[in-house]
Formats: sequence, C-alpha cells, structure tokens
Amino acid sequence: MNSTEKKDIRSLTKESLQDFFVSMGEKPFRGNQVYEWLWKKSAYDFDSMTNLSKPVRELLEKHFVINHIRVDQFQKSADGTLKNAVKLHDGLVVESVLIPTETRTTACVSSQVGCSLDCKFCATAKLKRMRNLNPDEIFDQVVTIDRQSKLYHGRPLSNIVFMGMGEPLMNYNNVLKAIEKITSPEGLGMSPKRITLSTSGVPKMIKKLADDGAKFKLAVSLHAALDDVRTSIMPFNETFPLAELRESLQYWYQMTKSKITFEYIVWKGINDQPKDVDALVRFCKSVSCKVNLIEYNSIGDSHFQQAENSALESYQKALAKIGVVAKVRHSRGKDIDAACGQLANKS
Repeated sequence: MNSTEKKDIRSLTKESLQDFFVSMGEKPFRGNQVYEWLWKKSAYDFDSMTNLSKPVRELLEKHFVINHIRVDQFQKSADGTLKNAVKLHDGLVVESVLIPTETRTTACVSSQVGCSLDCKFCATAKLKRMRNLNPDEIFDQVVTIDRQSKLYHGRPLSNIVFMGMGEPLMNYNNVLKAIEKITSPEGLGMSPKRITLSTSGVPKMIKKLADDGAKFKLAVSLHAALDDVRTSIMPFNETFPLAELRESLQYWYQMTKSKITFEYIVWKGINDQPKDVDALVRFCKSVSCKVNLIEYNSIGDSHFQQAENSALESYQKALAKIGVVAKVRHSRGKDIDAACGQLANKS
C-alpha cells in the first residue's frame, strides 16, 4: 500500500482504532494506546510510540499515515513574536504566530488556506481560499507553538486565538473538532476559557455556536457600525448586515452569558467621524460587550491609514459613558508581517 492510499490515522475515532486492531487480531486496548500517542502526546510518527511492539508499529505504518505539519520558515520579531510558515501535507502553506507578553504566550492560529471573505484591509483576504484546514492541522499549530513557547519563553502556551488566516466559522465542523481535541483531557487539556474564536460575523453560524454550547470566547471583527461604511471595507456585510449580526450576538449572549469582544480598527477618513462613534455606541448598547481598538497594520494599500489618536480617544470617551470598556491594542510582530491582518504567505 503506497502512502497516497493510506488513511490519515488522525481522522479515526478512538472506537474506529479499537475496531481496526480487533480486525487485525489484536486487543482493542491497542486503539486506546495509539489514540493517546496521537492526541495527548502529539506523536508525529509511529516509531515514537514506544509502548507498542515493533510488529504493531509496522502494522500501523503499513495502513496509515500521520499528516503532520512542518515549519517551513520561521521568523523572530524584535519584540519576541515568532511567525511560522507552516507547510501542510499537500504542500500548501499557512501562517501561525506566537505572541508573547510578560504574563502570557498566545497562539494565533489559522483555520483556512487563504480566506473565503473579502475584507479590503486584510492581506489574507487577497489570497484565494484554497481549502479548509483539517482538525489535526489546526491542532498541530497549537502543539508547535506550545513547544516554541517552552523553548523560547520558558513557559507553556497560555491562550489561543483563532485570528490567523481564514474565517473560522466557514470551517465550522473542523474548527470545533480541533477545539474539542485541544480542550479534552485526552488531548491538550486546555481550558476553553483560554480560547477566543474571532469571526468577521456570520450570523447563522454564531447562533449555531450558541446552540452547540460553545464554552470558548467570541470576538467579532466589527470595524464599523454603519452598514454603508462596513460594506465599503467588508463587502460580505451586504449578505450579513449589521441588524442580523446584532440579533445573532444578542442570541449568543442570551444562550452563553459570555460577553463579546469587538475588534475595531479606526482609519483616517473611513470611520473616524462623530457619526461613526455614535453608531458604535448605539450598537454596543444593544450587545453585552467590550471593545478592542486595534492599531492598523499596513498591507501596502494607501487607502487605509491609521487614524489620529484623537479619534481613538473619542471612541474611548463615548464608550466609557455607557460603561463599555474600550482598550487600545498595539500590535506585535509588525517587522515580520506577523501582526493582525498581515498574514499573507509572503514567504
């Protein structure tokens, strides 16, 4: 059996692994052992499964592959941020980032090769969406960054954000399966409260997340609370207008009691006027939220320029009046194109 005919073993459930071993005349507990190696110990090859006999490992090698990711290129920023160009088993590449601060290290992971949305200010959106990532490919990004965090910062990974390449809710099933493995005691055992899924806003899928009992945090890339402004920079807003988004976020909070984080970049001449501030205040009054005012990171398009500090202060003051916390977030890793909106596989 050649490698192209072999099944990726991580697509199997624990029960399917048990069934495989029984069909081969082995005891079903072998399936439990292999499952632990794959998900709890993050084994990338069968030879490292040292509590299995050589014949059993050869049996696995004959029938299966482990399509793990490989770090193809690695860059380190002056501020300690690390960016990985991650090569997938089919040769496609995505990027993931390790973001360190004094108190935590955060993995920023990708969910798609390219992106299916069309945000004009984002470098990833200029790439064609090639395919969705599988659960194990998302999981592997986290494992890799956890190892880098221990190696370069002396502590394990503390947080995960789905803010890399792609729209996570357009790869719903695979993203949730990956989170299940990341949070399971049989996997990495991370708390779901340390995971934030960031979406550009797909109302139907936000409601589905709430119905499915998601325990992680939700962030929304909002950037404008007026439909005409938002559609001009995020054209898909025409399909998913703000009224529908607002209703889905109200539903999310009703079902989960988890406050939403709005990510909001302020650009000169686009959304830096009093009418834009007033619109965001109105939107925030209807949704339990906090706001991150994010520093814009250039992708070489002169249409988008960072707004004056006075505009950010206007937003902060207006939101404070209604009791909404708004913090200015300065991006890290800009010198290696690892900051928010810059992931574009330039390598």
